[in-house]
Amino acid sequence: MDWNKLTVLVTGGTGSFGQKFTEVVLKDFRPQKLIIFSRDELKQSEMREKFPHSELRFFLGDVRDLDRLMRAFEGVDLVVHAAALKQIPTLEYNPFEAVKTNIIGTQNVVEAAVERGVAKVLVISTDKAVNPINLYGATKLCAEKISVAANAYVGPKRTRITCVRYGNVVGSRGSVVPLFLRQRKDGVLTVTDMRMTRFWMTIEQGVRFVISNIELMHGGEIFVPKIPSMRITDLAQALAPECKLKVTGVRPGEKLHEVLLTEDEARRTRAFDEFFVIEPEYAFKGDMHWTGGKPVLEGFRYTSDENDEWLTPASLRKMVDVE
Repeated sequence: MDWNKLTVLVTGGTGSFGQKFTEVVLKDFRPQKLIIFSRDELKQSEMREKFPHSELRFFLGDVRDLDRLMRAFEGVDLVVHAAALKQIPTLEYNPFEAVKTNIIGTQNVVEAAVERGVAKVLVISTDKAVNPINLYGATKLCAEKISVAANAYVGPKRTRITCVRYGNVVGSRGSVVPLFLRQRKDGVLTVTDMRMTRFWMTIEQGVRFVISNIELMHGGEIFVPKIPSMRITDLAQALAPECKLKVTGVRPGEKLHEVLLTEDEARRTRAFDEFFVIEPEYAFKGDMHWTGGKPVLEGFRYTSDENDEWLTPASLRKMVDVE
């Protein structure tokens, strides 16, 4: 895959993922053109100053607007769909807005990509989409289903669509880390439940996982990284060992532990050294079947509380990079 000949577009390109994706791609891959598609004109202006690269373009628009996406996708080879509303408590009280962006927006991205002949589309999902108990997770589950099923109706066109599903990202919008750092000066950190665990990775790890899957994707699969878990109490210990912990109770739509792969999905999952591939339930095209890796055992589950790899307070402190 020759990135130097590609025109790449990232939706939600001014967000935390989009900015790190831009940084990594411009530095290490140098595509012919990289288009930042987002609705935030201020952040686009700031990114122009931050990344003074001739191959960078900016396109103001919203994934809710199919006509705008059709215009933006003209001549594009690769789309990374990162645009989403994801603040769980906010979306519980604004469900229709979540549906418009996370579900209809994904449908629009898929339809525009197929119509414009985009070669590859990678949709970013989340562990919240697995057995969802909140609206955000439910909308991302729908986004996964839309993206996987879309491979069935591309017909003779070249478009292939895949998903990446991963866990919590250090420093992303909505991360608990900034909250703990603000609370540290008061001597008390608030945690919703002492038992809580999460999958954990850095933004750069997430970006590089996405890029590697763009190279590997067949279409219709869901990529799941093998990443460590952390305990919320260990994170508190890493960031503010001198502080007391105050339990506030589990928030609406919040889980004690997250799941990246269910036992039902295990029947069509193959394990590789650094990731899992969940194959689609239906064979859309002959070239989409995976032959590498090893099938996982019947009943296998990949959950944050039963993970084989755990981050210690010391390793968490290093990941977060705080003094």
